[in-house]
Amino acid sequence: MAAVQAIALSVLISLPFTLGGVFYAQELLAIMGADAWSIETGYRYTQWMLGGNAVIILLFVINAIYRGAGDAAIAMWVLWIANGLNIMLDPILIFGWGPIPAQGIQGAAIATNIGRGAAVMIQLWILWKGGKHIRVRLAQIRWDAKAMINIVRTSLGGVGQMIVAMTSWIFLMRILADVGSEAVAGATIALRIMLFTMMPAWGLSNAAATLVGQNLGAANPDRAESSIWKIGVYNMIFLIAVAIVYFFFNEQLMSIFTSDPKVILIGGEWLRILSYSYFVYGWWMVSTQAFNGSGDTRTPTKINLVFFWLIQIPLAYLLAIELAWSHSGVFWAVFFSETGVGLFTLWLFTRGKWKTISV
Repeated sequence: MAAVQAIALSVLISLPFTLGGVFYAQELLAIMGADAWSIETGYRYTQWMLGGNAVIILLFVINAIYRGAGDAAIAMWVLWIANGLNIMLDPILIFGWGPIPAQGIQGAAIATNIGRGAAVMIQLWILWKGGKHIRVRLAQIRWDAKAMINIVRTSLGGVGQMIVAMTSWIFLMRILADVGSEAVAGATIALRIMLFTMMPAWGLSNAAATLVGQNLGAANPDRAESSIWKIGVYNMIFLIAVAIVYFFFNEQLMSIFTSDPKVILIGGEWLRILSYSYFVYGWWMVSTQAFNGSGDTRTPTKINLVFFWLIQIPLAYLLAIELAWSHSGVFWAVFFSETGVGLFTLWLFTRGKWKTISV
């Protein structure tokens, strides 16, 4: 029942973003400071990506259902399918192949939506057919206001964390747009590299939340704390290894995705600056998930609000625009704020109040 209500809620939430993307893509790009080419030509990409918002949300929500039910392997395989189809379709739709005309940047968005759409169809089929631990029956496909309200109430803290984090990135990209299109391109590619290399770290962090929840539920807070310290060490070691690669091979990584020397230089600089804080960032990821796993989703939200909205964004504007550090100002602002949030969250975790949270 909870799965059905979560899926229905996902579709409802996606509708305003879908409509906004389809009908106001150019206006949204203009607000974000996009250049004339992006507004007149590249807006098709925005239309497709926001127009397919429901597919993207469903992909992640249904995967969360499988993970919660203990079917994490299904969640992994559907992501492999989504990304595999995307990779195969990208060159075909972007450059054209045989009777298929070249779609340009719009083709990349179409490929993404097809890959994710196929994955969602597989998710729903398995959910209906029956996975290892969960199966939806016809009688359960109905509106349950009480269950839906409970889902919304439980998710508010997590939603708050994501809103703060995502909007801070939007503001940073807006500042970079004032610097120039090469800065936006370099930062975007560097961010994609960062997200890819951090997948194992996010997996470890999610495991931390699960272990905290299980051990606190079993009235064993000491084991919950012990698991966090162990996972934190593993995460730190992994991210230090990633940081070494970023420090020595940042431009080589960037050159895989672009041949523009300025974009390579800008993106490489960000990867190098990120490498300085990765050992702390690993601890922040794990300690934040420890709070979430204990049921205290408000504390990470408040911490993120202070460090990302009240420190990171103003500092980025000050360094990049007022002090004319250009894109470097944004990158250093991210370094200072995320190092600060990591150390503070870890210190708060050591105080141990999360052990007594009642869900």
